[in-house]
Amino acid sequence: MRPPHATPLPELVVERARWRAEGRCLVFTNGCFDLLHPGHVHLLEAARGEGDRLVVGLNSDASVRRLKGDARPVLPENERAEALLALEAVDRVLVYDDETPRAVIAALLPDVLVKGADWALTSIVGRQEVEAAGGRVVRVEMMPGRSTSALLERIRRP
Repeated sequence: MRPPHATPLPELVVERARWRAEGRCLVFTNGCFDLLHPGHVHLLEAARGEGDRLVVGLNSDASVRRLKGDARPVLPENERAEALLALEAVDRVLVYDDETPRAVIAALLPDVLVKGADWALTSIVGRQEVEAAGGRVVRVEMMPGRSTSALLERIRRP
């Protein structure tokens, strides 16, 4: 069952078609967004600045555990989705179970794909699909020391 705040992919595909017909630019970014912090806000605001609508692909709880280990996520997907949607920059959240958002990106074909600059351009999942459809990829500079891992380390420090 998907969080009540998340939009299912079939519904989002319909919205995407409507937005495209209206000439709106769709921006997509993705991540775990566990323990929302200023670094996340910076990335999401920069992403929204690239277009008219921002869709955030959110790793499901199971996907986060596969990527980050059994101690993560700290917050369940429904709470992470709710926090993301509370931000003015975010229009929709879509939760996905795969380790990467490739299928979601291929289904939506956003005009702009945004990732943090810590990702090498060649390793950004969905880049080829977006560029082949005429879209572009934007890398956003990260805020030093602003990561969930750094935050958790600070919390755990005695």
